[in-house]
Order: sequence, then structure tokens, then C-alpha cells
Amino acid sequence: MIKQQLDRFNRLELLGGATALEKLERLSAWLGRDIYVKRDDTTPLAMGGNKLRKLEYLAADALAQGADTLVTAGAIQSNHVRQTAALAAKLGLGCVALLENPTGTEDPNYLANGNRLLLELFDAKVELVENLDNVDAQLDALADRLRSNGKKPYLVPIGGSNALGALGYVRAGLELAGQIEDSGIKFSTVVLASGSAGTHSGLALALSEVLPDLQVIGVTVSRTDEAQRPKVQGLAERTAELLGVPVPDAFKVILWDEYFAPRYGEPSAGTLAAIKLVASQEGLLLDPVYTGKAMAGLLDGIGRQRFEDGPIIFLHTGGAPALFAYDSSF
Repeated sequence: MIKQQLDRFNRLELLGGATALEKLERLSAWLGRDIYVKRDDTTPLAMGGNKLRKLEYLAADALAQGADTLVTAGAIQSNHVRQTAALAAKLGLGCVALLENPTGTEDPNYLANGNRLLLELFDAKVELVENLDNVDAQLDALADRLRSNGKKPYLVPIGGSNALGALGYVRAGLELAGQIEDSGIKFSTVVLASGSAGTHSGLALALSEVLPDLQVIGVTVSRTDEAQRPKVQGLAERTAELLGVPVPDAFKVILWDEYFAPRYGEPSAGTLAAIKLVASQEGLLLDPVYTGKAMAGLLDGIGRQRFEDGPIIFLHTGGAPALFAYDSSF
């Protein structure tokens, strides 16, 4: 039912095919547990990442509305802003972004390197703000200013995470289900970073219909379970409503919130250790904000025997450019 409804929505076909599902052979041997990775870090724009799947739908809507400028917001090292700016450049649109410094650091690498450097290359216009605590109103005010200057802005939410953007991960869930079926392997769990909630909500919504026995565990990157749960649940419900389908009975929000400390954008010792382990075992780069924390949760979950029997899939959502914005503490 979801697939038929999904095909009604316009999108820009930017991915060029499915991202790979690969076994991490050396890491699996090291852990004594089969671990696979879904390589959404390899999407083909601006050094890859999950946001492109959401932007396929959001940018198609922007073009349909005659927009000439994409307006969005995020942290200084936002992967989402990086890919939004790159897509705007590719489509010949302007991009204006509100950026906050969530850690308060004065480290020049954080302020000017990594994703922030790439924004300059993509010719995005940046406005630094003290915080994004009232981001909807802040984006609306920015859009009003742009309109007064003759622009036609299109608002892209933080992380691309509204119901339309989440369709990108509904599609990704169906894609992954097809790869699982082709593999003939009975996987137990998918683990991913849970932040702005569009990736988590869309993926879990699709998989709960087509593979209802497959657990989807979101490792939070900035919030407690109590704070994150209504974001994921609410967005899944709005996405199902947009599709015109009921939320499947098998849908559930599973969150692990022990790994986001000390706060968003600041890695713990466990995050850094997970990044180092995966890089040294597989030559695979995780990031300090999202995938490093999610992998720390996966590794600890194996150690504490929190998973059901069967191979585990790790959704790699990208973010490697942010490595160059952090001190080498590995």
C-alpha cells in the first residue's frame, strides 16, 4: 500500500540507484556478530549523506512552486545544510542558512573547516544566530526579508524532516527491504542515528509494513527518549497521513538515549572509540555527531546482549566532512 501511494509524489531523481548493503567482514569477526552497513554515506552529492533522499522530494516541491532560493537552518557543522547548499548550487538556486554554534566552542576548525568550509565553496549565504530555539519563526522571518527583496524562498526544515522530506526514507525503507529479500538473510535489527527524526520515521514506517518483524532502533544524538519519542511518532503519523495510509500495527518507536551525552555536536569517549574502531577495522569513516554515537550504541548493545538473534544492519547516514572540524582525539 505504501509503495503505490509513494509513487504519486514528484521527486528529483538524484541518487542514481540503490546504495549498497555490505557486510563489515573484519568488524563482524572482531565482534563475533554479523554486522552489515547500508551505505547512505555514498549518495552522490557533496561527499554523500542521508539528506539527499529527503531533498529529492523537497527540492522537487521547491521547483514546482517557482522558488529561486532554498532557506534552511542547522548547526555550523550541519550535514543537512551542506547538502542543501550543494543541491541549490546544482539547480542554480540561491541558498541562505541560519547557523548556530550548539557547543559554544571557539575552535577555529569547528568555526571554519569541515562542512562550514564547503558552504563557502557552494556560495551559500550564512547568518550566524545565537540559537535556533524558535527555528520556525526564525526561518519565517528570514523568508519574509528575502521576499521583500524580490526573492522567492522555499523553506527547508532542519534536517529536511517534515512529512514530505520523510518520504525519502520511506523510499529508502522499501529499497532496503528489497535488498534484504534478495540477500536471503533474516536480519534482526536496523540501527541508526535519530536526530531531526525524518530518517528514523520514514524508514521505520516503511519497514513496519513490509518487514514487520525487523526491529528499527534509533540511537538519539541530542535528546532523551522522552523528548525524542513524540518527534519520531508524530512525524511518522504525519507522513502516513500525507501518503493516505494508516500507520501499520507493527510500527513502534524504539530509542536508545544513553549515548548522546555530553550534548548535540559533542562526542563522548565512546563515540570517539567507535569511530576509531570502525576506521581501523574497515577503512570506513563515521562522524562525531551522528554515526559515531549510533555506532557506540550498537557496540555497547552487543556487549550488553541487548539485540535479538540475527545479523544487524547499521544505516550509515554520512557526515565524514565534520571529522575535519574536530580536534584529533582518537
